[in-house]
Amino acid sequence: MTPTYEHRQHGTLMIGSLGAGAVVVIAIAAASETRTDPVMIVGSVIVVLLALVLLLFSSLTVRVDPEHVALRFGPGLIRKRFRTALILEAVPVRNRWWYGWGIRLTPHGWLFNVSGLDAVELRMADGRSYRIGTDEPQALAGAITAARKARR
Repeated sequence: MTPTYEHRQHGTLMIGSLGAGAVVVIAIAAASETRTDPVMIVGSVIVVLLALVLLLFSSLTVRVDPEHVALRFGPGLIRKRFRTALILEAVPVRNRWWYGWGIRLTPHGWLFNVSGLDAVELRMADGRSYRIGTDEPQALAGAITAARKARR
C-alpha cells in the first residue's frame, strides 16, 4: 500500500555522542602496552557494542498508510507496527529530557525515539499509549489522523 507519509529522522546527537565515545575508547585502548592487555580487550568489546548500537539506532523512519503506522530503526532490524484501526488518537506531545533515546518505557507508555523531545502520542483502543519521537510532530499527527479517516 502506498504510504501517505514517510519521514526519516537522523539521531545526530546520538551519532555524535556514540562516535565520540568510540573514539575515546579506541584512544585509550591504543595506548595499552600489549594487544593482550585487558584494557585493549575490554576496549575492543566496548567499541563493537557502540558501533552496533550506532548502526541500529542511528535513524528512525516512520511510515503511515491507511492500514498501519510503521516504525523502523536504522537499517530495519528493529521494527514496530500499529494498526490504524486500533488508534483512537494521535496527539503531538513533548517528552522530558530524561526519557532518553532508543526504546524506553516511560510513565506515558513505550517511547521510540532517536533525537529531540518532540513526539506523537498514540492512544490505543486497548488503553495503552505509545510515543513516536519525531522532528515533525504536527505533520506526523496529521498523517495518522488522515490515515484513520481514510479507513472509514
